[in-house]
Parts: sequence; C-alpha cells; structure tokens
Amino acid sequence: MFLGYIPLGENTQSGKKGYELTEAFFLWFETHFGSDYLIQGPIRAGKDVLLNKVLKNWKSQTPADIFISRCDRTPLVVGFARYDTDRGGAQEDDRTSANKAKVTDILRYAETYNLPLKVFFLNDGPGLTLGSMWNDYAALEEYGQGRVMVCTLKMLDERFTKDWLES
Repeated sequence: MFLGYIPLGENTQSGKKGYELTEAFFLWFETHFGSDYLIQGPIRAGKDVLLNKVLKNWKSQTPADIFISRCDRTPLVVGFARYDTDRGGAQEDDRTSANKAKVTDILRYAETYNLPLKVFFLNDGPGLTLGSMWNDYAALEEYGQGRVMVCTLKMLDERFTKDWLES
C-alpha cells in the first residue's frame, strides 16, 4: 500500500491539541460563568452543536464547537475552536474566508430575529503566527463591529467578559 510522503504515525495525535483547547475553554467558562449561563458543545471529542437544533428557523446543519445561552435559553454566542499547528497559504485563506461567511450568516440571523447573538473564535497554536492568519482574524473582529471576538486561551480573562457576553 502506498502511503505517500506522510511519515508513519503522523496522524496518531490528530485532533489532540484541539480537544485540549476546547476542554480548557469549557473548564475556564464553567469556573467564570457556569452559574450564570448555559454552554453546549463537545468538551473534547464529540458531536458538534448543530445550529438548526439550537436556533429557531436556522435552515442548515451548521456545526459549531461552542454554543452559549442565557439560562432562559436566549442565544448569546456561537463559537468555533481551532488549534492551528502550521497553517498558511491556501489553507489559511480557505479557513478565514469560510469564517467570514459564518459571521455573515450568524449576524444576519441575529438581526432578523433581534437577538444579542455574537460569534466567537477560540484559536491557539503556532499557526496563528504564520502568514497573515492573525491579521485575517483581526479583520473578522472589525467586520463584526463588536459582535465577533477572536481569542487565545491566554486572552480569555482580559477579553471574554460578561460585558461582552451581554453587549
């Protein structure tokens, strides 16, 4: 069997850093906001939250890693978590273009139904420092006009606040 040029065992750790990232976020969130808000999503490996299951009249089966709502079930945040080891070039452009489309769709939905819904990108890893990826994510924040946030784990205490959640 031809295995190409991929070293044997390279994919044995596939997803591990991403699972650690989401687990760390869920633990952090429960510590800081657990009694005030509801959070859904796969803490490590598991089934993503499908937006058509949690947002009334959402038409497509859009998967999300994080879904936060008030205790009365008012949706507040749709989140996507990624650990980037070494992205760049076309992969980077594809990801950030897809993210802009997600932002557009989610914010349009929020406007249509008059909801305080925001979009959150939890990203970490050395891939953020390659190419223009961080700049592309910063442009998403600007595009979202205060309703989009990009964070690493180290930024959570400073940026992911109750004020932002409720704004």
